[in-house]
Amino acid sequence: MYRVFLSWRFLRRRRTNLIGVFGIFLAVGALILILSIMTGFLEETRRSARGSLSDLILTLPPYKDARRPREPGPILEAIRADPRVEGASAHLGWMCILTRQDESSLRILIDSQSSEIAGIKLTGVDANDEKGSTEFLESLDRVGRNKDGEIEYDSTVGRPRASVVVGEKVMAYHRLRRGSFITLMTAVPDPGSDTGWSAKKREFVVAGTFRSGENEIDLERVYVDREQLARFLAGASEDDPVPSDAILFSEVLVKLKDYSGEAEAVREELGASLYKAGLIDESCSLRTWEEFRGTLLGAIENERVLMGIMLSLILVVAGFTIFAILSMMVTEKRRDIGILTALGATPNGVLALFLLIGFWDALIGAISGAVIGTWMAIKIDPFERWLSDTFGVQIFNRDVYLFDSIPSVVTPLAVGLIVLGAFVCTLVFAAIPAWRAAHLDPVEALRND
Repeated sequence: MYRVFLSWRFLRRRRTNLIGVFGIFLAVGALILILSIMTGFLEETRRSARGSLSDLILTLPPYKDARRPREPGPILEAIRADPRVEGASAHLGWMCILTRQDESSLRILIDSQSSEIAGIKLTGVDANDEKGSTEFLESLDRVGRNKDGEIEYDSTVGRPRASVVVGEKVMAYHRLRRGSFITLMTAVPDPGSDTGWSAKKREFVVAGTFRSGENEIDLERVYVDREQLARFLAGASEDDPVPSDAILFSEVLVKLKDYSGEAEAVREELGASLYKAGLIDESCSLRTWEEFRGTLLGAIENERVLMGIMLSLILVVAGFTIFAILSMMVTEKRRDIGILTALGATPNGVLALFLLIGFWDALIGAISGAVIGTWMAIKIDPFERWLSDTFGVQIFNRDVYLFDSIPSVVTPLAVGLIVLGAFVCTLVFAAIPAWRAAHLDPVEALRND
């Protein structure tokens, strides 16, 4: 009982112990706050990627192999037959350049970030299928049609005008509006030409906008009806039948009922069954969205780990502070240690006495740091808004990340591990001066004045 009483008394009487307590408090609070924000960014990025890429992505090169079906129908039917699949849709992707008519002169739309010609990925979709395979393309319900469901016509030339859906950021930056005309230019393989390529150009009308929550997609992607894109690449007009040699699809998006529990099993079994049925070959790949976005997700995860390691150094610094404070305390309390030993205190008792001082430092610092750090992680968004309004400086630019608020996810396990790490670090550094105190010669200690 004397160990608890004396350790608490030594802690209170020596104010320099507050430096060690504050160091632990700062390290624990900063670790919880930063790691919660990094976890929030990772989860928000995962959510955005999941919405735009679906769960599984089957990538197919341009149609060449006669063994594979030319139409996506057989592949979609085989995929949808799996009871673990919620929906699937076929996409046709092609890179192009976006231009528009501006006051009788053709103005190339310039990338706002790099001031170079903006490359756009033109993606052909079947609007009816998107509801079952992706989560954000609700504005594609009537691509190429007006509000009555009829095909849009260009009154100036008397022919159908295919429509597209662009990202909100592209619409705002380039001052587009619903009904604006844009021109898409690209090149397609042409064995008959001298260069092996032929240029394609067509005018489209902007039918609406979308917002995926992913900056890259909102800036660099345009959606159009898949058959209209196939006609465009084949050189056919909007109302002509799709040519027999047209490329009809380049990828299939698959959404699962239980991604977290069945993703890998479905990927392996579905890929094997499609290959066995002759619907895909070695040139095709079936990947999860996490594999597809592995570089991005891995970079954020690495940043979170590196940030945690760097912030953990604060705990080491706090541990050194406690080591220095207890070392000075052992030197100053040599006579008191000698008296305790003469009164019957054992070396283990003296050891426990100074370890308890480190324990109180860790307890006060870690618990208070965990409480404040968790509270700050939960309230970080309104706190950031208050700081920005008060000082007139934008700390977090929501237009860059397309987040409505600063994402933060507090994980109880992570908080518990951080608190446990603070206790372990403190007790390890406190053990050295405690061991010195326990092995002092009581006679030499009593001689100390």
